[in-house]
Amino acid sequence: MKHFLRDVLVVIIGVTIFSAVAATIGLMGIVGTMASAGSSAGVQDGSVLVLNFQGTLQEQASEPSPQDILQGNTEGNPGLTDMLSAIRKAKTSDKIKGIYIESNGMGMDMSQAQELRDALLDFKKSGKWIIAYGKVYGATAYYIVSAADKVYLNPVGLIDWQGHGTYIPFIKGLYKKVGLHAVPFKCGKFKSATEMYTEDKMSEPSRAQAQRFVNYQWNTMVEAVSKSRGISAKALNNYADNIISLDDPQTFVKCKLVDGLLYYDQIKEVIKKKLGIDKDTDIPQATVADMQSIDNDTEGDEVAVYYASGTIVEDVPMQSAFSTGEYIVGDDVCKDLSDLAKDDKVKAVVLRVNSPGGNAFTSEQIWHAIEMLKKAGKPVVVSMSGYAASGGYYISSAANYIFAEPTTITGSIGIFGIFEDAEALDQKLGITYDGVGTNRNSLAGASSLSGFWMAHPFNAEQSAKMQANIDRGYMLFKSRVAAGRKLSMAAVEERAQGHVFVGADALKLKLVDELGGLDKAVAKAAQLARLKSYHAQDYPAKKSFLDEWLSTDKSKGTLLDEKLQTLLGIYYEPFMLLQRVKAMGPVQASLPYLITKNK
Repeated sequence: MKHFLRDVLVVIIGVTIFSAVAATIGLMGIVGTMASAGSSAGVQDGSVLVLNFQGTLQEQASEPSPQDILQGNTEGNPGLTDMLSAIRKAKTSDKIKGIYIESNGMGMDMSQAQELRDALLDFKKSGKWIIAYGKVYGATAYYIVSAADKVYLNPVGLIDWQGHGTYIPFIKGLYKKVGLHAVPFKCGKFKSATEMYTEDKMSEPSRAQAQRFVNYQWNTMVEAVSKSRGISAKALNNYADNIISLDDPQTFVKCKLVDGLLYYDQIKEVIKKKLGIDKDTDIPQATVADMQSIDNDTEGDEVAVYYASGTIVEDVPMQSAFSTGEYIVGDDVCKDLSDLAKDDKVKAVVLRVNSPGGNAFTSEQIWHAIEMLKKAGKPVVVSMSGYAASGGYYISSAANYIFAEPTTITGSIGIFGIFEDAEALDQKLGITYDGVGTNRNSLAGASSLSGFWMAHPFNAEQSAKMQANIDRGYMLFKSRVAAGRKLSMAAVEERAQGHVFVGADALKLKLVDELGGLDKAVAKAAQLARLKSYHAQDYPAKKSFLDEWLSTDKSKGTLLDEKLQTLLGIYYEPFMLLQRVKAMGPVQASLPYLITKNK
């Protein structure tokens, strides 16, 4: 009887597990069918290309998750590359009559916004129209849509036009309260990433360089909006100073920021009038995904476009429940670049970098992989997106040629180390340590009981050794830049010390070769490879939703990441910054500023 009950229980458990798996696979099948049903069915004559500004703009588009599809989103998350491609194709396609932009709040880097705006301005050269509508325009989104022929706002919508800034969370006080003490090692007066642990406000060098790049980005926006909307720069700055965002929406019309206040059904009438169709006719629409079916040129030789986005790490820590976000995982990237070097059909490589840096060791490994690409006879061109700073610049410096947008955040040539001493915390908790070792420094840097912090501070000898190690890393970093940029070590030192630059300044300092976006980078790579006919191919390849679900790849954000953002609100970024610092390791080539996606 006992065995019978046991066997029945085993069967019940087996059936339950099987049912759960079958249900999941069934759901995937349904979702897949829905995705297929919502996929591109071609572009009709007289269509409008619809650009939805929502979510977070990634460099590459991602396939929709099951949750996305069940919520009606069959295209997945937006991708800058596909958006730019769609706008470019819409310019020359006889089937597309205009572009309609709907803004519901989309986070993006300033340089991404700049590429989108430039693409829209180029589209207008065709004589076709652009109309924008939104319930909310963040400053960056408004900067983009100000290029449109007409900009409309919902009668209860708003424009978040109040200036541009960056901030750093300082946790020195928190550490003191809990009994932690940060031990910093760094090279260069501008390498201020350690300040968040040791200070309670920005140092003057840190403040000066941050003020420089936020001013440059803001002035870029103001000048562009001023030219497109016919509003003086002085007036636009006054609107920001006086928080026009909180004024009655009618004020936006009076100040010429928008052309009118319309409800959603009313904007449809505006579009129909532009198309010359009657009120009862549906508007022919083309999505970004639909446009990918138009004139996909795969002729000629291949230029690989490899996307490297996120914090540079050796590996995303499996033990951390909070290892979310975008990461450049060293081993994965090096393997991928090695594969490209061996791939006979790939004749040149464009490395699209959007990274604030990270682990110094990993940055060197990726630098080496790029060198091997060049030795394989394949020119490498870097296209910098929002950020290519510190470790992001480290890996870029190996390229044959570097493009940046004027507003790209780059430079930050320097290395630092940060170690946390938990001696005071252990004393509060009543924890003491004792042990034995074979040599004088056997227990140097030994972890505390938590495993996260040092149990004892470095002594003078150990501190000197660690600083010497940081100095060597700094010299290696500078030597890579000197060789790649053909500068003397003295000239690199003038540009180094952790100094952060915008792309326009980096051009003057010969840290980049030219200002421009991804299209220019691809053309340059083809030129360096002496290709008469070519096409671009993205790497790594996009995964299907099922592949994403089954994948153990943790380089992208997860559903947990989305939930954390909702739960923590404004505290999400500082919290995640601390988690990423742990993932990067103690010795880092990383940007000191808290990076947020502008909307």
